[in-house]
Amino acid sequence: MKYDFDTCVDRRNTDSLKWDVAEGELPMWVADMDFPTAPEVQEAIRERAAHGVFGYCVIPDEWYEAYTDWWERRHGFSMERDWLIFCTGVVPAISSIVRKLTTPAEKVLVQPPVYNIFYNSILNNGRQALESPLLCGGERYEIDFDDLERKLADPQTSLMILCNPHNPVGKIWSRSELERIGELCAKYHVLVLSDEIHCDLTEPGCGYIPFASVSDVCRDNSVTCIAPTKAFNLAGIQTAAVAVPDRTLRHKVWRGLNTDEIAEPNAFAVTAAVAAFTQGGAWLDELREYISRNKKLAADYIESEIPQLRAVPSQATYLMWLRCLTEKGTAADAAAYVRSRTGLYLSEGGQFGSGGEDFLRLNTACPRRVLEDGLRRLKAGMSGYSEAAAASRD
Repeated sequence: MKYDFDTCVDRRNTDSLKWDVAEGELPMWVADMDFPTAPEVQEAIRERAAHGVFGYCVIPDEWYEAYTDWWERRHGFSMERDWLIFCTGVVPAISSIVRKLTTPAEKVLVQPPVYNIFYNSILNNGRQALESPLLCGGERYEIDFDDLERKLADPQTSLMILCNPHNPVGKIWSRSELERIGELCAKYHVLVLSDEIHCDLTEPGCGYIPFASVSDVCRDNSVTCIAPTKAFNLAGIQTAAVAVPDRTLRHKVWRGLNTDEIAEPNAFAVTAAVAAFTQGGAWLDELREYISRNKKLAADYIESEIPQLRAVPSQATYLMWLRCLTEKGTAADAAAYVRSRTGLYLSEGGQFGSGGEDFLRLNTACPRRVLEDGLRRLKAGMSGYSEAAAASRD
């Protein structure tokens, strides 16, 4: 490999949310990679920093071209320049769109188990979170389209937040699934807000399908949130985009983002995004290969060494969704036990809504020896948890 993903970077004492943990603890929870971003992006940021003047910024043509060229080249989707609006992050954009395009007490539909911050964006803005849970038959997640249609038909449902690809289950939605979602939402006058932040972190050889690319119906009744931040580990730079093909809808979204003051870039936001999308392709391809091997290592280890867990096969993201098979207690109890006894910090699945209660989420985006340390801790913790649970029954 040209790029180094094996070197461990000490992130303690850097104001890192992920690493704000006790000494000896190993955080493998929040969706934040332990790899430095692409060297090409680092160099672009250094050059910008060397200028030394950090005044107000505008969005140059290069930013629009970086997005449109990347989506055409990597995802086979032609976005128009005018569709794009800069914003400081996908989550701020989602919250702004919820506020601007729905009214208080209306229902916003989500498909749990799903990214937990969706609930914050809905509930904190005085809307109702309406769940249409995914079906999990064995190891494969599917959409319950009968339930989805019933929920969309509710006159109070005005917005659906789609996670594409899906976090935490790692599902890449097919064209036919997306088309059916689009048709149902259009039928019941429900707008689709598609969060596609994980789209560049698919398994090697797997692509994702942009929701707006599926049909004219999907394109004209959707808002898509995209960013380089997840794939290039740039969350702290606060740089993202919203793509809105429909002109009238785009004006409303633009008004909302500007009213909420999240449409202006910091001094590094444009530089980082442009460098990632114009120079970071080779790095990203190697990253995906590395993460894929990490996920396979973890899945194989769990299958052979940790009978209390079963990994759900994943097509996207660097997150692993682990079913907890213990006979007693909850996954939340297991997560707390593992952390208290081994220092391994995982996400407990209940926070991702209905259907997540029996799961744990593990972040594999780290150097391999760190992952191996985490897996050993997970084995010891789950073994101890099982013994403690068995003893409590006696």
